[in-house]
Amino acid sequence: MRRIVVSIIFVAVTSLIGNSDPLLAVDRSKESSRLIGTPAAEWEVSDWIHSEPLKLKDLKGKVVLVRFWTAPGCPFCAASAPTLNEFYENYHSQGLEVIGFYHHKSPMPLNLKDVQKYVEQFEFEFPIAIDYEWKTLRNWWLDANDRRWTSVSFLIDQDGIIRHIHPGGQYVEGDQDYVQLENRIKELLSNL
Repeated sequence: MRRIVVSIIFVAVTSLIGNSDPLLAVDRSKESSRLIGTPAAEWEVSDWIHSEPLKLKDLKGKVVLVRFWTAPGCPFCAASAPTLNEFYENYHSQGLEVIGFYHHKSPMPLNLKDVQKYVEQFEFEFPIAIDYEWKTLRNWWLDANDRRWTSVSFLIDQDGIIRHIHPGGQYVEGDQDYVQLENRIKELLSNL
């Protein structure tokens, strides 16, 4: 019981303060530093919402923000949804592609109609890929280490190189992770 209470408190506090814990930031930085500067692997998905099937190689010349998300029950995904919508709205015309990768965590079978409902609730208008069996999430992130977060984001430059990773949790306007991610987006777009 105590472990459950501590977990609930951690989620609540993390939701309130964002990802500004300096100890967490150190751990998160170590997790992603080995991948920065490496080519992003092609994803393995077949079902898309708001888009025909996309391949990463077809997005060369654009800056790509990939966010792995799930619903319901992920407070970090819900908290970051307005930011993803804002980045898409503000920077898409300048060359930013935002792509959401839904990975199913519920014990119930995955139902595409439910995913479409979550997309509508989050007001996502950008392409959404369904990452069945977490193939892309595992390949890009989880298989490389014992990483706990699955709500990871990758910022990929116009040549397909990973330039920034937000290793999980939320980013909301005003917190350090939001500012850092937006600054990297602006920097990469200025190189187009």
